[in-house]
Amino acid sequence: MIKIKDKAQCSGCHACKSICPKSCIDMVRDEEGFLYPKVDMDSCINCGLCEKKCPIITPLENTREEKDVDVYAAYSKDEVVRQSSSSGGLFTEIATNILDKGGVVFGAAFSDDWNVKHIWIEDEKDLNRLRCSKYVQSVIGDAYKEAEVFLKQGRVVFFTGTPCQIGGLYKYLGRAYDNLITQDFICHGVPSPMVWEAYVSESSKRTESVPKFISFRDKTKGWKMFSMRMDYKDGTSYVCDLKQDPYMRVFLSDICLRPSCYNCAFKIYPRESDITLADFWGIQYSMPHLNDGKGVSAVFVNSPMGKEIFDSIKASLVFEETLKENVVRSNPSLIKSVKLPPDRKRCIRDVRKKGFYRAVPLYIGKQPVYRLMRKIRCLFK
Repeated sequence: MIKIKDKAQCSGCHACKSICPKSCIDMVRDEEGFLYPKVDMDSCINCGLCEKKCPIITPLENTREEKDVDVYAAYSKDEVVRQSSSSGGLFTEIATNILDKGGVVFGAAFSDDWNVKHIWIEDEKDLNRLRCSKYVQSVIGDAYKEAEVFLKQGRVVFFTGTPCQIGGLYKYLGRAYDNLITQDFICHGVPSPMVWEAYVSESSKRTESVPKFISFRDKTKGWKMFSMRMDYKDGTSYVCDLKQDPYMRVFLSDICLRPSCYNCAFKIYPRESDITLADFWGIQYSMPHLNDGKGVSAVFVNSPMGKEIFDSIKASLVFEETLKENVVRSNPSLIKSVKLPPDRKRCIRDVRKKGFYRAVPLYIGKQPVYRLMRKIRCLFK
């Protein structure tokens, strides 16, 4: 049976829970807010499926070659789609294409209490729920099982998620489906749901209202200076850019991420997914003629299935082929894990004990010092 001896070796992907034939594995929150599997010993039959299906214990064999990956800078021609998306609107264009064919789209959506979970949609009117980045770990729940049902029915399934969630899906399914399209993204790590919950709760108390809309990637101040936005039920709004908002600062400082993110097992290239999307940070250096400040996506077409779906949406895009190096230069998380900050455990513990707004300012002020020290070390090297 699966036992978590080192939390850095569990991404929380839910593959073990999903595959258990006796339903004796629960995903239980730890003191940091992350989910880990816990086995009911009385029900376990020692079949070993949980370990066999774990994408970290028994990883997929990656047979793809870098020469077969096509890399693009791209954005949607639809200005409304582009403005309402995190970067260039590629997810929306792909998802719309799938839905028009009668397919099903899986992705991360806010729940009623502003946590994040995986859901499926089959109607374009629900696409807004899945659009845009959500900087907190999504709960997979039964999404793998639901996707399998649709696949066996012959429906086209477009499944999006973090690289570890895509790895978990493939391990759970255990076979290839020609009606499955997967898309991951360049992920630098997933932050603690407990820290996120504390931020939302305390922000609501400060404003004496509750949110009716939240966006991590509001483009009011532009794509590169994106903002946290909360619209409240009392008609007020909070908009604060990534350099000032305390949650964005604590997230981007890497100090509240899941333990597995600091040595991520999924920083492989080419990726296991059919398509990988990301913000094309640094576009102003490599392809300045595409840099209009509205958002550009980096697109990695990793498989023949990915090429087929990308070709089917080309008419709706402005795109140009580019090199992997042009993306990695400003977005190294494609192939490299972030470093573990020395105060990580202390920061998350203090948020739990003292509250978000009392604890976080003590740590986010230190992070520029850590980054400066790393830069100095690199300079000497």
